[in-house]
Amino acid sequence: MKIRAVQYNNRKKAFDVRLAGKTLAFPYAKSEPAPSAGDPVRRVLVDPEVGREGFTYELRSGRTGTVHVEQVLEYNEDPAHLRDLLLYKLTLEAQKRIETSPLSRREIVRRLGTSAAQLYRLLDQTNYRKSVDQLVTLLRVLECDVDLVVRAKTA
Repeated sequence: MKIRAVQYNNRKKAFDVRLAGKTLAFPYAKSEPAPSAGDPVRRVLVDPEVGREGFTYELRSGRTGTVHVEQVLEYNEDPAHLRDLLLYKLTLEAQKRIETSPLSRREIVRRLGTSAAQLYRLLDQTNYRKSVDQLVTLLRVLECDVDLVVRAKTA
């Protein structure tokens, strides 16, 4: 996801990061080095060196820091980002299970009732156009139990 613009607010002690369709806040306390009242942000810019997927800021002391868009999305608990993270983890688990499974890929495709191309799309961790239920079905074919654990967030 590309960053369109970024601004700093020393009074609010946060960066305002504008993405496609939304603006998210990212507090100074989560950045490294963290700006302070004695060493405030002097300037901030979207960094073209990271493909506009991050921004770099400079403090009055001359120290610089970079924040990636993933950090901003994780801090704000963006639902789309959390879904993609879940898909990524399930895909990696499916890849590991396929390598150790005694079933051939042809048998897995037959049990899924799909094509080999669809199986390879499911196993592609960069493909986010698949659904969680497709991956759960694949893991069930691989004789895995999938449980969703919900627990209180730790500090």
